[in-house]
This record gives sequence, C-alpha cells and structure tokens, in this order.
Amino acid sequence: MKIDVRSEIASALAARRPVVALESTVIAHGLPRPLNLETARAMEDEVRGAGATPATIAIADGAAVVGADAALLARLANDEGVTKVSLRDLAPVLARRGLGATTVASTVEIAARAGISVLATGGIGGVHRGAQRSFDESADLEAIARNAVCVVCAGAKLVLDLELTLERLETLGVPVIGFGTDELPAFYVRSSGLRLPYHVNDALAAARIVREQLSRGAGLVIAVPIATGDALDRQEAEAEVTRAIQAAESAGIRGAALTPYLLGALGEATSGRSLRANVSLLRQNARVAAQIALALAS
Repeated sequence: MKIDVRSEIASALAARRPVVALESTVIAHGLPRPLNLETARAMEDEVRGAGATPATIAIADGAAVVGADAALLARLANDEGVTKVSLRDLAPVLARRGLGATTVASTVEIAARAGISVLATGGIGGVHRGAQRSFDESADLEAIARNAVCVVCAGAKLVLDLELTLERLETLGVPVIGFGTDELPAFYVRSSGLRLPYHVNDALAAARIVREQLSRGAGLVIAVPIATGDALDRQEAEAEVTRAIQAAESAGIRGAALTPYLLGALGEATSGRSLRANVSLLRQNARVAAQIALALAS
C-alpha cells in the first residue's frame, strides 16, 4: 500500500511533535452537506488549538493520504459516490485509484503504518444487535486490537449491542478506558449503564496507560462521554433505536447500510438534536485526542 504522508505531517512526525489522525467517513457519509465539511475543519481546528497537528486520512489517486489538504477535504465532502473504505475495501479502491473515505478500521491501520499513535473519531463500530444470527461485527474491533493506536471516541454507537461489543473487546485484549467516567458512553448518550474496569480523569493519566499499551504493539480505546448539555436522553434514544431497527428489518436493510440508516432515523426522530450531538462529540474527542497526543510527546 502506497502511503502519501503530506509534508506538514511528515515534518511533525520527524520532529516528534504530537499528531492526531482523523477518519474521513464522517465527512463523506456521516454528516449532511455543508455541515460535513464545516465539522471536518472544526475538528482540525480543535486539534491545532490544543497544540497538535491534525492528519485527516483518506484514499485518493492510488494512495492512502495522511493529511488531506483543503481540496481533498472538499472532494470528500461534496463529490458523489465516495467509497466507504474499510479494511476489505482498501486494495480494490487503491487499485482503481478511486476516491475513498476511511472508516475507523482502515484509518487505524494507515495511521499505525504512518507512525501516528492517536486517532479521534465519533463512536467506534462494534457487534451489531442480532449478531448471534448475522455474525455482523465491525472490522474496527480487530483493527484496534492489532494496531498500536489509541482511539479516542464517545464509546460505541448506541445502535449496537454494547454489552457484546465490550465482551468482544475484552476477548481481543483491548482496554476500554473511561475518560472522566466509569461507565461506557453510548455515542449520543452519556452512559450505557455498562461499568468499565478502568477510568482516568485527565490526559496525563490516559497517556500513561496509552504508552504501556502501545509498547505492547496493540491499541486501546479512550471513551469520552458527550458533554451533558448536548447529550440525548437514554430512554428516549433507546426507544427510537428500537423502532428504527424494526423498520430496517421490514425494509431488508442490513450490512454496511444499517448503521447509517439507524443514525439517520434517530436524527429525524429527535428533530436534529442527534446531529448537533454528533458534531459536539466529534469536536470534543478531537480536543481530548490532541491533549493525549501532547502528553505522549512530552
């Protein structure tokens, strides 16, 4: 795989300055226009404001680009037919020199190969509800387990089976560390009600754990709850997710299309509050990731 590390990122890495990787699926598939591009820029601004260098990762012109420039960000946000690139999609999209937005899984792998050890995203994928029948599990989990990258997120998406997701992460040896909480956050919701065995209260404490885990050649999750003022009510959100899952089953929606469908349905049901929550947690995670990257570089 050809990796095109843009000059600003290469210089920061060579000087051992803090760098934060950002995935690009949120730009192409996670948010509506023009909010997608505005949020991508805002996340980069959060990283810079905390003293680190942002490196948005994407696929373009036969290479994995580390540090998308303004023109590439605009293409990801506005072009039709941008491919959602997980691990299985990397080789085909690279070979056809297509334009692709990277998921957490592919971003983690590319970041690790580029030498970036901290990544910020919204919420990781996980084990889907009903996976006992479908075997539907995100590639994010194994990618985090086998790459030495710290993934800063708002936990896992509420639409997943969160208890099974935690069990799977435990089996894979991936620590999930609560940041200012001892319960797993659930994306738009501050807590899933699932207890975490480990938590920290600041970036310095997080960095100590991150350093130990990365030295093992493996990744971990730092789970940051959404700000209280932007969070959705847990019971209300769960009720809407249940309704959306039933509608998806009736419509035959499954696989890669399921999570975007469910999140879209939740957005409609909450009159856009989930969209505002999404932007809030993305910006917060970028800021926390930069703080951790800074602590690691100190």
